[in-house]
Amino acid sequence: MTNPAVTTRRGTNRLMLAALIGSLPGCSLLPDALPAVEAGPNRFRETESGTPVRWPDPNWWRGYGSVELERLMRRMASENLDLAAAAARVRQADASTRIAGSALLPLVTAGGSAQRSRSGAGNRAVTQYSADLAASYEVDFWGRNRSTAESARLTAVARRFDLGTALITAEASVANTYFTILEAREALRIQQQNLQAAERVLTVIRQQVAAGTATGLDLAQQETVVAQQQAAVPPLRQTVSENLAALAVLVGLAPSQLEVVAEGFEGLDVPSPAPGLPSELLARRPDVLSAEADLAAARANVVAARAALFPSLNLSAQGGFQSLLLGTLLRPEAQFYSLVASLAQTVFDGGALRGQVELARAQQEELLVAYRQAILSALSDVESALAALRETTEQERLLREAESRAARAYNIAEAQLRGGIINLITLLNTQTTLFSARRNLSNARLSRFQASVGLFRALGGGWGAGAPTVVSEVAR
Repeated sequence: MTNPAVTTRRGTNRLMLAALIGSLPGCSLLPDALPAVEAGPNRFRETESGTPVRWPDPNWWRGYGSVELERLMRRMASENLDLAAAAARVRQADASTRIAGSALLPLVTAGGSAQRSRSGAGNRAVTQYSADLAASYEVDFWGRNRSTAESARLTAVARRFDLGTALITAEASVANTYFTILEAREALRIQQQNLQAAERVLTVIRQQVAAGTATGLDLAQQETVVAQQQAAVPPLRQTVSENLAALAVLVGLAPSQLEVVAEGFEGLDVPSPAPGLPSELLARRPDVLSAEADLAAARANVVAARAALFPSLNLSAQGGFQSLLLGTLLRPEAQFYSLVASLAQTVFDGGALRGQVELARAQQEELLVAYRQAILSALSDVESALAALRETTEQERLLREAESRAARAYNIAEAQLRGGIINLITLLNTQTTLFSARRNLSNARLSRFQASVGLFRALGGGWGAGAPTVVSEVAR
């Protein structure tokens, strides 16, 4: 027969629990509905219709045909310190995930003790032995622990995408710095050619001054040209040294340990990838995927903060053996156990828990803005990179023609100066035009190579289109 007193107590407990929950503010434990992100364009403005899609592969830099660049990329992948730090952050996030997930499981501890004491009256020493096993568990009624664990898991996903972003950034930095070194060395070679041409003309002017067919002014003007060409050499050597030092850091070496053998762009190609749909780009860019994962983690944090407003139920149990004699420790009469269920609810905290909910919501709003910004930046990067590669390619073609014509004009002018047909002013003009055309062509070639690197980076490097979209994963 049921004890009426027990029935009464149970009914009272249910009423108290219902009243306690009813006193809480109305809270839904479902994630907030996020505003829809506007659908992007169905194609890139800078791509021509009918262009076959060529997404970058993981080893996109091999398209340049540089064995030395391949060697530098391999070393960077294993020795770059930014990548090592990003990998450590991934391991930290994985550890945090395990820590957060442990709250979903019971906590079990075991212990044993031997205690010796002496009473005051009979001055008798007593030894007591015990061994026990204890377990405690928080019943996750409202999903707080589950949401906290999910947030930690999604944060770990975001850190993996951050590692991908760091990898693509490091690859692009190595390629750009390497090409800058090549251009500086080629510019140095061009400058040496310019200096030699200016010195040849200076020799002719001196001969003409000696013969009385040129003036001291002509000689001073050409000596100025020679001095200017000499002064342009040190900055180029400085550029080579600075970029060698920067490249050494990227591949994890001291500057004195790095050797770059190549001297110019001869034999190198400029690969040209072509993007597909903008929606495919967003599944390739690890920075977009990282922002998406951070947003999903923030949604889980909002749920956890709301759940903290509700009561928490903890169950604990302890059992074991306790005896005055070690030999009788495991006998049935030495057993003991206890079972405890406790319900706790915050009554007054000065608004701290509600503040945590508002904080989590505001963080979610910030990350939603960051996610939208990442999408727009990704689309903008590709459009800008496509335009840059197209225009720098055309610029290099035009400057190559200009350099060829300037060289032909200079050769004619130098020959005519030797024959006394033209004056020095005409030669100086053609000389200045040639020197400028050579430097402009060298700069344009570097711009084209770096524009192609920028396009590879904008397209997400070697990241595939099959990367998971964690927001839709959470929605399921």
